[in-house]
Amino acid sequence: MSDLSQRFDGLAEFVETARAGSFTAAGAILQLTPSAVGKSVSRLEARVGTKLLHRTTRRLTLTNEGEAYLETCLAVLGQLDGAEKNLASGRNAVVGKVRIDLPAAFGRRHVMPLLTALAREHAGLHFKVMFSERTIDVVDEGADVAVRIGSLDDDADLVARKLGTQKLVICASPAYLDQHGHPQAASELLTRDCIIGWRRKARPTWLLKEKDGRSYAQEVNVRHEFSDGDAMVAAVLAGCGLCQLPTWLVGGQLQSGALATVLDQFAGSEMPIHVVWPKSRYIHPKLRVVVDALVQAATRPGSGFMP
Repeated sequence: MSDLSQRFDGLAEFVETARAGSFTAAGAILQLTPSAVGKSVSRLEARVGTKLLHRTTRRLTLTNEGEAYLETCLAVLGQLDGAEKNLASGRNAVVGKVRIDLPAAFGRRHVMPLLTALAREHAGLHFKVMFSERTIDVVDEGADVAVRIGSLDDDADLVARKLGTQKLVICASPAYLDQHGHPQAASELLTRDCIIGWRRKARPTWLLKEKDGRSYAQEVNVRHEFSDGDAMVAAVLAGCGLCQLPTWLVGGQLQSGALATVLDQFAGSEMPIHVVWPKSRYIHPKLRVVVDALVQAATRPGSGFMP
């Protein structure tokens, strides 16, 4: 690793060149000659061991590695700027960009309203929100905070705070049940039309509960697979098969009769909901305000964090 005193050498020149599109324009901003800017960027490329810019006689463009590195540089410089503003103002201002990774359907319904409220409250707070059912590597992919549904792996690099749980039910449309009948045994899931979401493992399973309260993984036959909860609900409503879904997602359809539960003797399994973020000795105010909002929201009835 480079000496700490050299870690930021060339960053300003690289960032301004990427923004302005030329060494000449970057030099005018930084009050340096184009040659000095070019040499500084070349030394940076040598230090990081990869080419950051494509150079032609007509223009400069970022390489794929350069685009990724630029995003990281902007995030780091933004954090430094925020920290300096906090020190200058003598208070912990809630400023800066927060990258948040959310489960798609749950995030849209139960987290986005919190984020929009925070954005109205804090003018200096900026959000970059990614919706996905994929379990990202929070540290490697540069997320500041993530909401996860399901059991967590042991990860010494993360801090986790439990927000609540979601209760799971197996359901289908009345039309599907009229045509195919109600399943009576869990083993029938091996032959039925089952709709599943994004899965971590190759073996498709649903979480069922025994009479003694113990949960177990029941393998199912996959007819359709969707990576979004709302798409799964739409398919079940259309009569495409059986699906295991959380009550916060299908409570309204169950109440109205648009969907009906089946295999109720195996229902009741729950999955934990956590907020996680990279471990650090200092929690930035912009992150703290998001975590606190999630924790407070989780205690309110109807928040979606409780079954």
